[in-house]
Amino acid sequence: MLKTREKLIDIARQLFALKGIENTTMNDIATAAEKGRRTVYTYFKNKKDIYNAVIESESDIVFAKLNDIANQPLPPDKKLMEFIFQRFDAMKDLVMRNGSLRAGFFRDIRKVERARKATSPKETRILQKILQEGVDAGVFRIKHVDKTAMVMLLCLQGLDVPYIRDNFAEFGIEKNKLRDYLNDFILYGIKQ
Repeated sequence: MLKTREKLIDIARQLFALKGIENTTMNDIATAAEKGRRTVYTYFKNKKDIYNAVIESESDIVFAKLNDIANQPLPPDKKLMEFIFQRFDAMKDLVMRNGSLRAGFFRDIRKVERARKATSPKETRILQKILQEGVDAGVFRIKHVDKTAMVMLLCLQGLDVPYIRDNFAEFGIEKNKLRDYLNDFILYGIKQ
């Protein structure tokens, strides 16, 4: 039974990427999966439900990569920077891999916010783990690790679109220097 659900999610992802979410019907998904419409509706109430399952499935790939980083035997400051850039690359891969989902990602902020609402708590927990490790090791001085992790994630999300579009040059920022700039800002702050 689980295999059928996973197959439907994968077929839906492919169709959404190829035709767009708006142009894909539940019937299209059933036909491509060689299943009846009733089978699709057994697993998903509607197209929004299957879209959310696609987002969740895609985000699981991202979280596996981010968890791997959090569990690496690196110093906390190096681990934090690795988390940040692996996250950017994973988000870019996710958006680019999904064809016309890419256009929807940039056009419809509500879809982005819905996807982030589902993924942000998981990302925040991983980030909290890294920050707490740094506090425990005496590398970071953070009073409220949970709130700092959330604020940091919100800041990173603000950089997602420029990173995915690869348009930092428009802002006078060389992409190959972004790591240095973020390293300085996050690890050393701006105060003398």
